[in-house]
Amino acid sequence: MKKIKSTTGIKSTTRETEEKKIKKARDTRDTSVTSTTSKQEPTSMEELLALEQDKIRGLKKGEIIGGVVSEITPKSIFIDVGAKTDGVVLGKEFERAKDFVKNLKAGDAVKVYVGSTENEKGQILLSLRQAAVDFAWNKYEGLLKTGAPTEVKGREINRGGLIVDAPYSLQGFVPGSQIGSLWQSKLEQLIGRKLEVKVIEVNREQNRLVFSEKLVSDAEKIERTAKAIKKLAVGALFEAEVTQVAPFGLFVKISVEGEEVEGLVHISEISWQKVEDLTKLFKAGDKIKVKVISTEDGRVQFSLKQLLPDPWEELEKRYPVDSKLAGKITRLTSFGALVEIEPGIEGLIHISKIPPEVTLNEGEKVDIYIESVDRESRRISLGLVLSQKPIGYK
Repeated sequence: MKKIKSTTGIKSTTRETEEKKIKKARDTRDTSVTSTTSKQEPTSMEELLALEQDKIRGLKKGEIIGGVVSEITPKSIFIDVGAKTDGVVLGKEFERAKDFVKNLKAGDAVKVYVGSTENEKGQILLSLRQAAVDFAWNKYEGLLKTGAPTEVKGREINRGGLIVDAPYSLQGFVPGSQIGSLWQSKLEQLIGRKLEVKVIEVNREQNRLVFSEKLVSDAEKIERTAKAIKKLAVGALFEAEVTQVAPFGLFVKISVEGEEVEGLVHISEISWQKVEDLTKLFKAGDKIKVKVISTEDGRVQFSLKQLLPDPWEELEKRYPVDSKLAGKITRLTSFGALVEIEPGIEGLIHISKIPPEVTLNEGEKVDIYIESVDRESRRISLGLVLSQKPIGYK
């Protein structure tokens, strides 16, 4: 007759192990209680009742306390909080924390929020929301350090990119610049779709969680581009194509040994003259010549103005001290008037050099003279040419 091997001993051992874990966590949680009581055994019924009363925690709605997981079911989690009965997390509170609950097991110590000390069923209702949020931020800070991917779900599109639902009940953001080439022209298809992304910014104080989709989908392309950027030399000249006109500059692309590299021409590098509106000068698809001025941190910066003669070169020869000329007032400030003496070159008439009886207006042409030129600091001090010198004018 074939013998049937009993599993009773195995189940008993497993249960005893879990019970030991729970007891150990409870003992840890109750350290503060036992440390305030006498180590001596009670010698009377009154002392015994007083000791037991100390061990039963009085709960208050809204407080955050420590507890020990005693049981997890598909729709709830029971937690020993030192009260007469276990507290329970269920309903919406359980759903909000279900990603966090997946990482828990019987015997784990957790922090819980007391939602109700007793409902109609006599249950202590608890919330794991804060514990779940802390766990989530710690998780994403870890992913940022390791560079490991995670999965999110597209929620909605805004002007800047894609808002996503992230694991552990957090919301995140994928900027448009961090969406891979496959989805650039069809962002609406990302709503409701699961995406593999990498964490690029975590700021729990500002509740800011930023992801990159292209670091996953365009990983090979990004690696090739990074290698191409390393081959770029500062000062090199390229024919470039404008891909986007932004208020702060031009995004352009160049070809480096067959690989496309994109970079920025900041508005300050467009011209030696002040530029107000780039859309009046450029449009996507324009071909321009650019100079590489930086490849720091893998970001390529270009310049247009450095391909043009610097109007400050030999400025002292063109405008010696005390020479007189005409200029146009471009801006009035609290410290004086800025005057354009030639395209790209402005000087300042300090407020102390403007007599009280003299009124200046933007756009007005004025007669001026050169007081000083500091080419290194790119500063010119100007004075007004007056028909009559006021008393006290310096």
